[in-house]
Amino acid sequence: MTARIVIEAVTPVVDGGRHPAKAVVGECLPLRATVWREGHTVLSVAAVWRGPGDAAPVRVPMAVLDAGRDTWTATVVPDRVGRAGFHIEAWHDPWLNWCRAVRTKTAAGLPAAELDNDLELGARLLDAAATRANADRDPVAAGTCAEAAALLRDAGRTPAGRAAAALGAEVSAVLDRYPTRELFTTGADHEVYVDRPRAQFSAWYQVFPRSTGGLGPDGEPVHGTLRTAAADLPRIAAMGFDVVYLTPVHPIGTVARKGRNNSPTAGPDEPGCPWAIGSADGGHDSIAPQLGTPADFDAYVAAAGELGLEVAMDLALHCAPDHPWVTAHPQWFTTRPDGSIACAENPPRRWQDIYPLNFDNDPEGLFAEISRVLRHWIDRGVRIFRVDNPHNKPVDFWARLIWDTKAAYPDVLFLAEAFTRPAVQRGLSRLGFSQTYTYFTWRTGKRELVQFGEELVELEAGLRPSLWPTTHDVLPAHLQQGGPAMFAIRATLAATLSPSWGICTGYELFEDAARRPGSEEHLDSDKFQVRARDFAAARAAGRSLEPWLTTLNRIRRAHPALQQLRTLRFHDVDNEALIAYSKIDPATGDTVICVVTLNPYAVERGLLTLDPRALDPGALDRRTPAPDDRTDYELLDEVDRRRWLWGRTQKIELDPAQRVAYILTLA
Repeated sequence: MTARIVIEAVTPVVDGGRHPAKAVVGECLPLRATVWREGHTVLSVAAVWRGPGDAAPVRVPMAVLDAGRDTWTATVVPDRVGRAGFHIEAWHDPWLNWCRAVRTKTAAGLPAAELDNDLELGARLLDAAATRANADRDPVAAGTCAEAAALLRDAGRTPAGRAAAALGAEVSAVLDRYPTRELFTTGADHEVYVDRPRAQFSAWYQVFPRSTGGLGPDGEPVHGTLRTAAADLPRIAAMGFDVVYLTPVHPIGTVARKGRNNSPTAGPDEPGCPWAIGSADGGHDSIAPQLGTPADFDAYVAAAGELGLEVAMDLALHCAPDHPWVTAHPQWFTTRPDGSIACAENPPRRWQDIYPLNFDNDPEGLFAEISRVLRHWIDRGVRIFRVDNPHNKPVDFWARLIWDTKAAYPDVLFLAEAFTRPAVQRGLSRLGFSQTYTYFTWRTGKRELVQFGEELVELEAGLRPSLWPTTHDVLPAHLQQGGPAMFAIRATLAATLSPSWGICTGYELFEDAARRPGSEEHLDSDKFQVRARDFAAARAAGRSLEPWLTTLNRIRRAHPALQQLRTLRFHDVDNEALIAYSKIDPATGDTVICVVTLNPYAVERGLLTLDPRALDPGALDRRTPAPDDRTDYELLDEVDRRRWLWGRTQKIELDPAQRVAYILTLA
């Protein structure tokens, strides 16, 4: 049955309410709905919010965001981690409508005879409110209503004089406490899961611990350890990163081990691929002996914490052929007709050093073991997991594992390395992944970047993006060809378009060599060999992106506008090689405007037209122009601290040899 008052288009709601929407502690979470009924009646609308652990819900009045579209809004600020929820309530308020009608009629100067019925109706509404106040043992409020009702019935006064007290603030406050609600309508319940802020805002730095050993006396790279990796933590922290992501630290299989540059055969001293997990030295709950001991791991986590860094681990659910599970639990794998175990395949490619898990033969046994492994690392202080290829595992497995884990450890976060079809990627996010990789790595042109950004905003209730210019597997063509300026451009876009972003070790050194022409694989990738890098020498020689990465992360930390996604808006520039966008923090009004060149080779010029609606928090979702009618904007350049005065139309010039972006804050 359809209600007289319609509540629809509620946000944030994910997949029709089948999955919780995403939020984080401390963010301004807008709750919105379209609410309407027939005619021109004024409605009252409220959002009823129950925060995690709250004993009772809080009713938050909603305001009209756009009267022409019957859109209402309210903002809540979650204050703790856990499951929250809300619903929308709407009702006809006779008093509110009476006030509007009487104000209009008295202002029009209608004679008393035409207002007598209206004034008597108001007096009766006040009589009813007085009765409710008396029932609540509130004689002051009841007296206020009675006095105003008596004045409304005083025929010796003018209509405006009779109505004055009833329309005053004192009576209004009483009617707010003792309202008349007719046609009261309650919308559906909607769930929100509130994560800690790092689920939304984070800067990641990927580390191969074995590539931190430097060079030996013979000039060859030395296999690093967790202790040598810990020695590099101050450098990473100084650049402003807050999550250090360890690639797998487990024993690496020896059977079918891969060699340098993904060679099918490894030499006697080659270390193999860290994702080929498991050997006689142990499996997913073990540390590779070459990297150190469990105590070394604990020391690494502690050292990172002292620097304000959090450690993320790789959760890669597959095995090397000599993983202990292969012998102890052969049912967890796929056996071919000849009795051998099937390796990973994506024809025509085959990965002989990897055995995929089969989640169909013994789902309960496999789930119990993976849960145990996960809790093993949680107990060692890890609260973030980067999940390798989650799209190749059953969705019901992830939903169960993630929510079971969060029930016991609400602060645990999961990043999905899901380079897959949009429906699968979005589905995994809805199932509980805190963040997900995206196709930003391959989005290069202005039009596709704008479309990409607008899609992310549209999906933000259910998907949190993490933008990476490269991965250890992927070196896109534009970085192979664009030189240092392109590395700076892509880092700038990733760090300012999304609240979460990350880079791989070596990005700051402009490592752009591909394995072969036309390939997106890195030459001499850490994935298959030990590397040695001299970051200090690169900085001294001016061949390092570290200063710019430090600047980007400094600006991100200083400006809450860059710590969220939903207020991302694009501005027009009449040059396809220049892109402009802004973000606003609703709580503080902090506003950041970014203009980035997409051309690493030459100077680009254009005319920027700022959209005033995108620079006004109250107008972001309105069709009407922003109330701020300024023609000039005072701006602070966050890169060099220079002050600018820009008009709504502004000539822009960016020379990538000097700088690749303007990052400006609105004064």
